Amino acid sequence: MKGNCEWLAEQFETHRIHLRAVAYRMLGSHGDANDAVQETWLRVSRAGTSGVENLGGWLTTILTRVCLDMLRSQKSRPEKPLDAGQPGPGVNGENVANPEREILLADSVGLALHMVLETLSPGERVAFVLHDMFDLSFDEIAPIVGRSATAARQLASRARRRVQGAAGAPADPSRQREIVKAFLAASRGGDFSALLALLDPDVVLRADSVAVQMGASAEIRGAPEVAKILSGRARAAQVALIKGVTGLIWAQRGQPRVAFSFAITNGKIVMIDLTADPERLRQLDWKILKE
Repeated sequence: MKGNCEWLAEQFETHRIHLRAVAYRMLGSHGDANDAVQETWLRVSRAGTSGVENLGGWLTTILTRVCLDMLRSQKSRPEKPLDAGQPGPGVNGENVANPEREILLADSVGLALHMVLETLSPGERVAFVLHDMFDLSFDEIAPIVGRSATAARQLASRARRRVQGAAGAPADPSRQREIVKAFLAASRGGDFSALLALLDPDVVLRADSVAVQMGASAEIRGAPEVAKILSGRARAAQVALIKGVTGLIWAQRGQPRVAFSFAITNGKIVMIDLTADPERLRQLDWKILKE
């Protein structure tokens, strides 16, 4: 007869793919998702399953609390790599209403949507992912985010409005290029008003840890603040295709030093992501475009 620990390990493995999918949706990074699943196993193996009726739901709850802790930590030091544009893991197990739908969703989540998810608060992101992507009820979500069911519903609703904007009206390639070129011209020329007109009121500017060491701020929110920081900057940057999407590259001697990625919705820039980590830059597929 199998011991309880061995049985629990086998049950955990049957839910691993689903748990990794949930974690990836919340964290936006395959590496972070794997770390979250491993931490979940450590907590589960210490806690045991006494009194647990719905193992899949219990595992998802523990995983979500792990992800919530990680998101809150990242908000204080936002430096993790963004795996946007890569297919997420498939899903399986309990609490998934339609596995086929989730697999399609995993393949369809692109850079703009991931970047918009990055602008959400940890509570908004968790409530949205659990309810809209994995069909948990707000009664189930409430204790996870430490709010009432009504408050959890409001968190998901706020998140949904921003995500639907990103998913429903992304810039087409030609329009994206126009906006990025206009942004570069305004930044180079120190045209504060032109920058302000290009930015969504709730725009977020994020920089990785290497860009922060180079003098950038880790995170800036709001159009006036972002425009103030970028006015008169980006003089050496060039318009480029980055993973097939128009952005900016600052290069020296043919090597990229900083990549600017943009999420654009309804003709407005909703997020700018600065990447300066050499390893991540080496992995970029980029090409300078003629201005």
